[in-house]
Amino acid sequence: MNPDSSIVSAFAPAGKLRASINLGNPVLARRGSSDAQATGVSVDLSRELAARLQVELELVVFDTARKSVEAVSEGSADIGFFAVDPVRGAEIAFSAPYILIEGRYLVRDDSPITENAQVDIASNRIAVGQGTAYDLFLTREIKHASLVRTASSQVVVQTFLDEKLEVAAGVKQVLEAELAKAPGLRMLGEPFMVIQQAMGVPKTRGGQAARFLAEFVEDMKRSGFVASAIARNGVAGASVAPPV
Repeated sequence: MNPDSSIVSAFAPAGKLRASINLGNPVLARRGSSDAQATGVSVDLSRELAARLQVELELVVFDTARKSVEAVSEGSADIGFFAVDPVRGAEIAFSAPYILIEGRYLVRDDSPITENAQVDIASNRIAVGQGTAYDLFLTREIKHASLVRTASSQVVVQTFLDEKLEVAAGVKQVLEAELAKAPGLRMLGEPFMVIQQAMGVPKTRGGQAARFLAEFVEDMKRSGFVASAIARNGVAGASVAPPV
């Protein structure tokens, strides 16, 4: 993968690679120490891509997936790390997934809900982070229950508790962290979706850039880079997506 000047220009028209980093999903990234904006698998992949393009890396850090997506869609960032979704795919060219993570439901211990099939009934209200992959998925799939959208994924469980909602939906790792802090809650046993995390580039950058990014992701999976990044960053509960 030796990029020519047209590829470099497509990814870094401003002379550096601006990577949109979402801190709302700890599987992808977390806030760094005082000398680092963020750390995580997505940051490691950004650094590697910038090195291959031989350009400087700039991290553009956001606290929600929605803002991170908007930055790439609007062209204020050059690449991003998102769950594959057809709504986002209107303006973003996605690679194949590099990581698979689970979307799960959380309920109170005394809830009558014991399995996913019992969630979608008219009397249930589901807390979801606005603009997240699971919000987009549940917007299409939920037919009877109501979705209560929160400002970010980080406040989903607090909203669920404060407003006495019936269900909270989120990334498994985020919900597990909330379980450790809030007694009297439980997670349902099966995922309601498997979230396919991929890299994306604005479609306006052209098909050549999209193909290069897709090849880069496959190389990162095949070489063991993604698996090493998962281990190095202490990410639990995520798996490397299969090759395509």
